[in-house]
Amino acid sequence: MLTRKQYELLVYIEKHLKDTGFSPSFEEMKDALHLRSKSGIHRLISALEERGYLGRRHHRARALEVLKLPDNMTARIAAALPDAEDEVMTSFKPNVIQGDFTARLQGALTASDAPAVKLPLYGRIAAGLPIEALRDNSNMIDVPASMLDSGEHFALEVAGDSMIDAGIMDGDTVLIRKAETAETGDIVVALVEDNVTLKKFRVKGKSIALEPCNSAYEPQILPPHKVKVQGKLVGLMRKY
Repeated sequence: MLTRKQYELLVYIEKHLKDTGFSPSFEEMKDALHLRSKSGIHRLISALEERGYLGRRHHRARALEVLKLPDNMTARIAAALPDAEDEVMTSFKPNVIQGDFTARLQGALTASDAPAVKLPLYGRIAAGLPIEALRDNSNMIDVPASMLDSGEHFALEVAGDSMIDAGIMDGDTVLIRKAETAETGDIVVALVEDNVTLKKFRVKGKSIALEPCNSAYEPQILPPHKVKVQGKLVGLMRKY
């Protein structure tokens, strides 16, 4: 069963495809669903992909395709979007899982009592295109000690969407352990010609590939002397 927002997004994408022949942009989808950021659209699309309703044509921009429609939507999809939205309001039934909220609250309180470590937050790092990291040691954040490895750490706020397939969204805060080396498959903070970027690290022959986790972006293939690893991803924090 789809949530209300998942249903609304699927209706909008299907109608946009029928009207224009191509899928809407993330900005258009954000505005259509009245969301405050595009990260919400990324999560909705990922959920629809996992349920088999949406697919992507790789290596093409704006290439979403509708793979299937819910049974109660198939006969109505030709109608205008507002009508479809009115119908989903009457047919939507939330799937609620009952649980012991007292026990969960006690667990949350125990977790909040865990020791915290203050880390410097070094501004925003581009997960799409490299930007200069703003190193401001006056900006600190509290991080649970259990999220960190041994060694020295710092935090960076993510800007962009090129790592969404790794679960890293625009606005997330990534926790980085300082390191100068990396292995293939590590997600790293790397310095490239005085700019900093967050990417997956891979050795390709005599070159280094800094790979995005989003098919809309191309990897950077660079000689080793142009890539300086500054740290490895060890954790992620997100506010909803």
